[in-house]
Amino acid sequence: MTVDAGIDASSNSSAQPQSPSALGTAAAKNLATTTKTPPQMQGITSRWLLRMLPWVQVSGGTYRVNRRLSYATGRGRLGFAQTGAETRIVPPTLTELPLLRGFGDAALLTELASRFTQREFAPGEVIAEYGEVVDQVLVIAHGKVHKVGTGKFGDTHAVLGVLANGDHFGDESLTGDNALWEYTAKAATAGTLLTLPREAFADLLRRSPELRAQFDAYVAAGEAAQDSHGQAAIDVASGHEGEPELPGTFVDYELAPREYELSVAQTVLQVHSRVADLYNQPMNQIEQQLKLTVEALRERQEYEMINNREFGLLHNADHDQRIHTHGGPPTPDDLDELLARRRGNKFFLAHPRAIAAFGRECNKRGLYPDSVEIGGHRIPSWRGVPMFPCNKIPVNGGHTSSILVMRTGENEQGVVGLHQTGLPDEYEPGLSVRFMGINEKAVIQYLVSAYYSCAVLIPDALGVLENVEVARPRD
Repeated sequence: MTVDAGIDASSNSSAQPQSPSALGTAAAKNLATTTKTPPQMQGITSRWLLRMLPWVQVSGGTYRVNRRLSYATGRGRLGFAQTGAETRIVPPTLTELPLLRGFGDAALLTELASRFTQREFAPGEVIAEYGEVVDQVLVIAHGKVHKVGTGKFGDTHAVLGVLANGDHFGDESLTGDNALWEYTAKAATAGTLLTLPREAFADLLRRSPELRAQFDAYVAAGEAAQDSHGQAAIDVASGHEGEPELPGTFVDYELAPREYELSVAQTVLQVHSRVADLYNQPMNQIEQQLKLTVEALRERQEYEMINNREFGLLHNADHDQRIHTHGGPPTPDDLDELLARRRGNKFFLAHPRAIAAFGRECNKRGLYPDSVEIGGHRIPSWRGVPMFPCNKIPVNGGHTSSILVMRTGENEQGVVGLHQTGLPDEYEPGLSVRFMGINEKAVIQYLVSAYYSCAVLIPDALGVLENVEVARPRD
């Protein structure tokens, strides 16, 4: 078999590698200077709370809030433990009942908690009827209940209020035999209720001298002269003529006012000396490390100021200033009720998903809220009060969140931020960076510390709309 020698050899040239005719980019990069960005970081937010709060200098590290003496005891929320379908009250949280506030007998609280009985309720079920005798304490473990009464113009189905998880009602039965329901409690959703008959409490009252002393002190405080806010009354005469004898009075103060100590967020920044010596151009390695560390500390500071159990805003809002949505998502009606409970509202603070849920409710009603310009940003608002986004407010189970509204400033008896300036090695107001030395591994160490807290000067300075449904409904 012969081979055709006339085949053109150039037909196989495409299979041969081509030699480069110019310097390639991969090699050229070895001689070039790259253009770099400073280190970038996810998780930096606008931190509107830190920007909008007025900050008070706390030179001594402790901030004391003096108030008028108050006889009224706040109505807190109870906590629950669940095992399967069984729900029980956590005994120490029974001190959230006004009568038991400050009561410290753990054994008696445990016994009292064991006397609550559990029952389920269905939507539309009447739990308590207007005009009937109040003979038990009712605690809502789960679900939502409407307080329904007769309006001023004869509407017999006016919703006077909403009760939900942890709320209790009927505790006036513990101090009197003749109390009557002033409204009808009607279930808005299905849920779980825990009830304590008056006789069960009376039995413990007869057997416990400590509980009897607590009971007598509570009744005596309730009989003291009070104003509409539960504060010790200031006697004033008005509308008189001639020369009547005027009442003498004085303003009494709390004997044990609340004190806020500055909290701290800290970390130790570590940079190897070899890195700082050899790789400090064109960017200062320590400076860039410090910049991002400070951002992380400020993010943690805002988180703590909202969620910390000691001083965080979500946990320190007065329970009389907490309301629930009438339905699920936040509506204009809900925000109006929240605004109406205080004067001089400065701003809302809400999770972005809660703001989006409010926008959807406005769209359903054909409402288009205005926006306001703050610091070059267009911020959505309601009734002229800006609504700032804050992702530090938790979304519970991915379904519900809270919306805060506040009045701010010492002169307005509002909410204030607390810090101390003039610290040694201060880097920013209230934040210091202190050189700690170089350890035996040649690592440079800096202690970075941020000192902060916040205070609610009077209860109506802060309000919270709770159980705000943020999940988007299915079309």
